[in-house]
Amino acid sequence: MVVTTGNKSEMSVGYATLYGDMNGGFNPIKDLYKMQVYGLSRWRNTTVPPGALGPSGEVIPKNIIDKAPSAELRPNQTDQDLLPPYPVLDDILECLVEKEMGTEEIVARGHDEATVHRIEHLLYIAEYKRRQSAPGVKITKKNFGRDRRYPITNRFRDR
Repeated sequence: MVVTTGNKSEMSVGYATLYGDMNGGFNPIKDLYKMQVYGLSRWRNTTVPPGALGPSGEVIPKNIIDKAPSAELRPNQTDQDLLPPYPVLDDILECLVEKEMGTEEIVARGHDEATVHRIEHLLYIAEYKRRQSAPGVKITKKNFGRDRRYPITNRFRDR
């Protein structure tokens, strides 16, 4: 079975591509934010879980973990060209999705107001992509699908 690779950060804002990292039958990292994926990758490079059949030592090359995230749709493009750094993005998304905080509360945490509103807008308009995504493991309090859905018909708009 082909395994897809879009994480929750990318799925939230529409940065997972339908015929790229969303192409497959199952997504084991669908409900993990980008920084959680990085953390697990670093952990796996230093740890072999008990009973694991995989190799010990580095299994995910460090340059893959350290490389700037990119959809690689054009030369020298990175996700950070249009998005805030992933630690900031993940915090905003966690506030919006997991904690169901309002934008005012998120801004009060120290985030830029325009950035919070833009990320909230991207979260709403990417619903159509999430509806087409492969199933995955539920890890967080609120996964996309059963726990959190937005209307995509009847001219619904977030503002």
